[in-house]
Amino acid sequence: MKISIITVCYNSETTILSTIQSVLAQTYNDIEYIIVDGGSTDRTLETIKNSFQSSPDNYRDNFQLVSERDNGMYDAMNKGIQLASGEIIGILNSDDFYNYPDCLEKIAAAFEDNTVDTCFADVRFVKPENAAKTVRYYSSAKFSPALFRWGFMPAHPSFFARKVCFEKAGYYKTDYKIAADYELLIRFLYTNKFTYKYIPLDIIKMRTGGKSTKSLKSNYILNREIVRGCRENGIYTNMFLLGFKYFIKIFELIKTK
Repeated sequence: MKISIITVCYNSETTILSTIQSVLAQTYNDIEYIIVDGGSTDRTLETIKNSFQSSPDNYRDNFQLVSERDNGMYDAMNKGIQLASGEIIGILNSDDFYNYPDCLEKIAAAFEDNTVDTCFADVRFVKPENAAKTVRYYSSAKFSPALFRWGFMPAHPSFFARKVCFEKAGYYKTDYKIAADYELLIRFLYTNKFTYKYIPLDIIKMRTGGKSTKSLKSNYILNREIVRGCRENGIYTNMFLLGFKYFIKIFELIKTK
């Protein structure tokens, strides 16, 4: 069962190496790796090419690099998904990396059950300058589709889906600035009722400082887009209801202290 991992990047020279190395370190051997670069002007492309020139033949044979201008992160993700030849699709951001060498083995094992359409796990947020320092633990254990209206979703960086799910339900909506991942998860898990399995493991380490957490303005845009995504999929919510998720985030921060 081939798993296609897609990384989108732009001027990611300071983080892309650890992302790539975490894929190359995986013990699962049927991996296709697709990197979609937005036309970086720093040393990102050089780092990518050097990493794969020194990698084993089986990785070079299953590696694709696309570097061209795109219409944003979600457009780049869609390009990667459309290029993918694997049965299973996973997104690994250029600030993130797999926490263990057997992460994809566990993902593959989950999909051995043909009734499983998607799966997800946990994410460990770490300091950008010190990946050994956890600042927040994001558990997907208690997720259910009913929680979308409250602003809760399974950890998207840990989310994997069969490619046929994208072919049936569609790709990331590129007119969203921040919350296209939230809307896609609603569409997959609530609207289309794809089955899911939770894996109790922190498979991803994610550096803090992402697009949705940089400022109050970003959080406002995020929540407005979540309201929109819910509305477009027949779920009622509002900004007040979404505010409850921040109490959970505070608890997650306290747990890591």
